[in-house]
Amino acid sequence: MTHQYTNDLINETSPYLLQHAHNPVDWKPWNDKVLQQAKDENKLILISVGYAACHWCHVMEKESFEDSLVADIMNRNFINIKVDREERPDVDQVYMNAVQLMTGSGGWPMNVVALPDGRPFWGGTYFRKDDWLRSLEQISAIYRDSPEKVIEFAENLEKGLKGLNLVVPNREKASFSAEEIKLSVGEWSKYFDHQRGGLNRAPKFMMPNNYHFLMRYAYQAENSDIMEYVNRTLTQMAYGGVYDQIGGGFSRYSVDAKWHVPHFEKMLYDNGQLVSLYSEAYLISKNELYKDIVYETLDFVKRELTNKEGAFYSSLDADSNNEEGELEEGAYYVWKKEELSKLLKGDFELFKDYYNINDYGFWEHNNFVLIRRDPDSEIAGKHGISEEDLKNKVSRWKKLLLKERDKRDRPRLDDKTLTSWNALMLKGYINAYQAFGKEDFLKTAVKNAEFLVKKQLRGDGGLNHSYKEGKSTINGYLEDYASVIDAFISLYEVTLDEKWLNTSRDLANYCFDHFFDEESEMFFFTSDEDSSLVSRSIEKTDNVIPASNSILAKDLFKLSHYFGNEKYKQVSVQMLNNMKSDIAEYGSGHSNWLDLMLNMAGDYYEIAITGKEAKSRVREINKNYVPNKLIVGSEKESKLDLLENRYVEGETFIYVCVNSACKLPVKEVPEALKQLRKSLKTTE
Repeated sequence: MTHQYTNDLINETSPYLLQHAHNPVDWKPWNDKVLQQAKDENKLILISVGYAACHWCHVMEKESFEDSLVADIMNRNFINIKVDREERPDVDQVYMNAVQLMTGSGGWPMNVVALPDGRPFWGGTYFRKDDWLRSLEQISAIYRDSPEKVIEFAENLEKGLKGLNLVVPNREKASFSAEEIKLSVGEWSKYFDHQRGGLNRAPKFMMPNNYHFLMRYAYQAENSDIMEYVNRTLTQMAYGGVYDQIGGGFSRYSVDAKWHVPHFEKMLYDNGQLVSLYSEAYLISKNELYKDIVYETLDFVKRELTNKEGAFYSSLDADSNNEEGELEEGAYYVWKKEELSKLLKGDFELFKDYYNINDYGFWEHNNFVLIRRDPDSEIAGKHGISEEDLKNKVSRWKKLLLKERDKRDRPRLDDKTLTSWNALMLKGYINAYQAFGKEDFLKTAVKNAEFLVKKQLRGDGGLNHSYKEGKSTINGYLEDYASVIDAFISLYEVTLDEKWLNTSRDLANYCFDHFFDEESEMFFFTSDEDSSLVSRSIEKTDNVIPASNSILAKDLFKLSHYFGNEKYKQVSVQMLNNMKSDIAEYGSGHSNWLDLMLNMAGDYYEIAITGKEAKSRVREINKNYVPNKLIVGSEKESKLDLLENRYVEGETFIYVCVNSACKLPVKEVPEALKQLRKSLKTTE
């Protein structure tokens, strides 16, 4: 295929960058050589950030970046740099902070103009073509005629960016209480949507970590209202159009308040975390809906986001070609009534009721997004069939419609592999194995972990961030280390293979060597070996993915128990102490920190198992929801702190320990579970 234009992005591996390789805009990738070119030529830098599955990124490309007039203005006045936010979250983070400071909001596509040295002074998100052209012409004129004004604004913005990343260490004595957690949850609960789940607003993001914490809090505090709210949220998300009712897996968020119409892109990081969440929720509720969601989502991941090496791809696009051959958001996923009636024949009336082919499920252009409203028991009773018959029909419908849907043009795949996101999916598989005991889940988890060690772990002990077509690239970020440590600790807890625990410790030590800030006792997002940006950020607020610092603080807390390492414990405590005022003010933005606070405010158990039946005892324990514990075990002698001198040949013993004291060893899991008591009781 011949193209009229080709720019420097043609040499990149990122699918998002390659999508722009034939724009008339003279795009360049982010690297030191290009940044130096801007300085040498004294040209403003235009930085445009997006990702492959982003619908509005595609819209702006079509309207502006494929237009030769727009390209001419951009090429004459700027060094134009395209950034894949998933490959370069460090660049995205700095310039997103700048856009939020300038405009009060952010999103993608994100477009920023910076001085030749990279300091930003103007930016925003999506722009219509006319607005974009007008803005670029005005910026060029101001910089040409009054550069001092632009420089002054950039200098002030730089101070603001550095202030954002300032963490003032809390030197008051660390203490964490049930009452503090209760107050934070109480403030947060004012924004709950008790009818539809989630927060009382639209759009609705799923925020898996929020519900992981709230579920744990409700369980340990015996708070039935919050547990009911969490279950309502999980049920409504599972019923919603935000969940792919035919092929499994979740889209990124819903644009409405009832979880109906999603932005149709499917991201690996959402699905990994949601598999973990629904698996753990199943342990408490034994709700078959939750089990179905886990199995169907993992089928989707296996079918569409897994390669032969055991690595997971990043995402599926929101857009695909419609019947007219034009890119359209959601075209792959939506259905017309006539099409469904023809396919389902005599079952259509039942299907129509089940998936709301009515005003409730209508979207636009005669399209329906499948959405559930009622449980199987109600639908079955209404139509006079058994729940078992209904379940069998739903299974047949899904196979039929999936086969039919596969005839359509598929959404584009972002086939790069990101270390941090793979670790989130890896943990999802581990949690699913713990809940359901399916050996295939564990095999997939181990294969992915081996991939990360063989391909992404370097000889110097560091991780790379991205992988594609046999090529491992980009020095890892804190999110990569924190997420991999977390996943490997979890993998140790189901396999009892100490190499995963030792690798976690080694990666934690690497973080101290290359990411640690002695002053705040927090960790920078970027390594000290990376080229410097406008500011070196410290990621501390939990978002759709928890903050890298909150994940690592939890990692260090656990590792301190496994290895008896006081430094790990001290830093973990200080990190949480630094965040106390933020946690009190904004619980939903610090839910992973709150989860750590639960560990520190109440009893935290070490369950040590030694002997020939250690693995089977671990499997049995893992079928119970005990969130305030770690597992350590071995089928033979072990030098680990928590196992030393506990092995007795021919016997299997379970030790339940808390606060450096152990109860008498027992042989059977029910006896051990009796020794565990619920902790963190709160006064309701």
